[in-house]
This record gives sequence, C-alpha cells and structure tokens, in this order.
Amino acid sequence: MLSTHSILGPILFVLYTADLISIVEQHDFHSHLYAECTARAGRRLRLSACIDDIASWMTANQLQLNTSKTDLLWCSTTRRQHQLPCTELRVGADFVRPATNVHDLGTYLHADLSMRTHVRRTVAGCFAALRKLRTIRRSVLTSVYQTLIVSLVLSRLDYGNTTLYGIPANPCRHLQSVLNAAARSVAGLRRSDHITEMLASLHWLRAPEHIQFKLATLTYRSLHGLAPQYL
Repeated sequence: MLSTHSILGPILFVLYTADLISIVEQHDFHSHLYAECTARAGRRLRLSACIDDIASWMTANQLQLNTSKTDLLWCSTTRRQHQLPCTELRVGADFVRPATNVHDLGTYLHADLSMRTHVRRTVAGCFAALRKLRTIRRSVLTSVYQTLIVSLVLSRLDYGNTTLYGIPANPCRHLQSVLNAAARSVAGLRRSDHITEMLASLHWLRAPEHIQFKLATLTYRSLHGLAPQYL
C-alpha cells in the first residue's frame, strides 16, 4: 500500500495521475487510485522496481513519495500465515516491514482478512458516540434524537460494511450489540427488555442482514450500469 496525499480535487487528481496507471501496468500490477491515497497489491519481486519507477515519476511531477506513511500487508488464510514473507520491502531508500493490519480509507484490513480489527474499532467508536448522545436524550425530541443516532452511530456501522460479508457469528454479535443499544436508547428501554419488536418498528435490519442488503444493492447497481465501472 502506497499513500500519496493530495490537495487536488478528485477530477484534477485523476487528470494529474493519468500517466501513473500506465507505469503500474508496465510491471503487471493493477491499481485503484483515490484522491487521498493510492493502493496497490502484487508480487513482492516486482514491487520494489515498480515503486522506483513511481518515485521517479513523482519527482518529475514535483511530488514526494512519503515512505513513512507507506504500509505493507500480505494476506492469506489463518493456516497459511506462517508462509507469508516477513522480510522488509524496499520503498525508495527506505525499508518497510510487513504489518498485521493496515488502515485504508476508513477500513482496517487484517492479514488473515478476519476483519476483527475493523469490527473492534467500529464497535468502540459507535459506543463512544452513543454515550455522548445519551447526555442530551432528555433535551431533544425523540425524532431528532433518532436522526442523530442514525447519522452519528449507525452510519459508522454502514460505512464499508460490504467488506464484512462472511465474517463469523461472534463479530456479528458485537455489531448487533450496537444496534440493540441504539434502539434501546431511542425507545428508552432497559437493557433487559426485548429488542426485536423495536428494531422492526424502527425498520432497522439486523447486522448480518444489513451487510447482505448493502452487498445486494451494490450487485444490482453493478449489473444495471449504475455503479462505478471498476465494480
């Protein structure tokens, strides 16, 4: 993963970095470019050579390759983690050590793709926001409070949740605990009260169903030409 922060807008960034894609493809890699970072994955033997060419291009275009913000992540199943290379990768004049998890565009990716780091941080952030909102519960209307819950808590669960498809039941229970706590807070229920009917009245899907719905929506849009071309 290579990060190149830019102050350019999305359109200007795409125009400015158009030649960069061809450099990456010359090394038989595929890339996705974003206005705030650039991410790449591929075989280790060609990565350093590819990065050297990218660094040369960046120097020619008055940009700087920031190796201090460069992360390297090798992915595999849990059983094959011991087969992953643990040696450092040369990035320009520096060397980057493989990490167990990286943060990319708001999503935490783990080497075994278990997404446990992402789930843990998401749940912690949701409960932190929920605790702050509870301090104003009696000062606002229920409709206003529900809108705040959706905007500041449930939006955290929704962001990038398609990457959570297929995760084990235990992480899903942690995500569901946020939904349950948020629904109880809106309705003023106790922790021991049943939550199923309240979730239905709020029209909130359960955590696994919400992930499936988001993925189904993206699939529909992709099949009907309503999604970005790379999807």
